[in-house]
Amino acid sequence: MRGVIFDGGQPQMVSDLEVRGPGPGEVLVGVRAAGLCHSDMSVVDGTIPYPVPVVLGHEGAGVVEEVGEGVTHVAAGDHVALSTLANCGACAECDRGRPTMCRKAIGMPRKPFRHRGRELFTFASNSAFAERTVVKAVQAVRIDREIPLTSAALIGCGVLTGVGAVLNRAKVGQGETVVVLGTGGVGLNVLQGARLAGASARVAVDVNPEKEAVARRFGATHFVDASAVPDAVAAVRSVLPTGADHTFECVGDTKLIRQAVDLLDRHGQAVLLGVPPATAEASFLVASMYLDKAILGCRYGSSRPQRDIALYARLYREGRLLLDELVTRTYPVEEFPKAVEDARRGRVARAVLVF
Repeated sequence: MRGVIFDGGQPQMVSDLEVRGPGPGEVLVGVRAAGLCHSDMSVVDGTIPYPVPVVLGHEGAGVVEEVGEGVTHVAAGDHVALSTLANCGACAECDRGRPTMCRKAIGMPRKPFRHRGRELFTFASNSAFAERTVVKAVQAVRIDREIPLTSAALIGCGVLTGVGAVLNRAKVGQGETVVVLGTGGVGLNVLQGARLAGASARVAVDVNPEKEAVARRFGATHFVDASAVPDAVAAVRSVLPTGADHTFECVGDTKLIRQAVDLLDRHGQAVLLGVPPATAEASFLVASMYLDKAILGCRYGSSRPQRDIALYARLYREGRLLLDELVTRTYPVEEFPKAVEDARRGRVARAVLVF
């Protein structure tokens, strides 16, 4: 079967990848579509350290082909969106409803794939850049067949992360104000999460003026072209003079993290979603924090995928959540290099590989 593997050099598409069948509590999924997320590229460029060789991809949707012993919530033929949380369901964190913090799911990649005799790691417990992948049953969430799989694929990372950060982590309230730094796939979902939450002002900031139209489509009430102003913070404060209730850094740039903190109003909170290099350090004025301000880390939108994916799928069917508009372009998996180039140059909100 086809798949995209990375062995520490350049990622390559191969046609002779193998995957084992599902064991107890696992599901074999035929992947139909997979979004190209910034995290996949961050593994390739070394921003995110990860063991190799590995099968890339972690934002996918497809059709169940086979289920292992004990799996009853999905069956062969079901359409599913995949999450990256291979949480155990039994530890203290899972019991508290915090599967993103499961200590048995982080940093423990499995090796279900083989390529020319070598075992390959799975990426983010998912590896959606393969025609078939094996995931834990908890990662497969059944969705309606009416939802295009190219759109459903994006729920499993970009939507869960962005919308979840607003609703689950920041808990943005009706009438509050939001600033989003970076309007890529995650930033756009933060914007539509803020719209769903009823935020009154939703200010998008980006260095690419061509992103204004799509940012407004997803819920931005204001747009700041950071490439055209000498001081982006001052430009935002012309809209929100006292600062924002919530800021979201969606790029992974330490300078933007500082901006996210500087833009906070009293009682405000800055939510960090972008992923800088593992050794990166950010700074801020300590004195500025004593007015009950906060800096929040956020993993995967603090999501509970079995609940949240079903919710977002319902909101999509009701016309309240945008998915189709996220898919700027689809690429046959053989065109993976082209998809990466377009994503790096900001030509697409989300590139989607199709099998």
